[in-house]
Amino acid sequence: MELRPASYFVLASLIDGPLHGYAISMRAVELSEGGVKLTAGTLYGALDRMESRGLVEIDSEETVDGRLRRYYRLTTSGHAALEQEAARLAAAARVVQIRGASPKPAGGAA
Repeated sequence: MELRPASYFVLASLIDGPLHGYAISMRAVELSEGGVKLTAGTLYGALDRMESRGLVEIDSEETVDGRLRRYYRLTTSGHAALEQEAARLAAAARVVQIRGASPKPAGGAA
């Protein structure tokens, strides 16, 4: 299963343990070096989809300043999906690294 970049970084955010939504969003920005910025709607939509697919689950809930804070964690299936996607991305990168990223001379065979 191929993961969208946002989903990939949401799952990667949870490798070290459960986090609440805002912390997931901040970790995704950090891990993607600013490449993935999640709005609340995108984040919670992705978490809902991943929860329904069994990739994440609710770890715990607490009330902070009158608002519910829900913590999510990776499931075994979530770990497997993340590892598979990392392997797929690494294999795709190797294609370019092996062939070389420098341009070929004009008029030559590629």
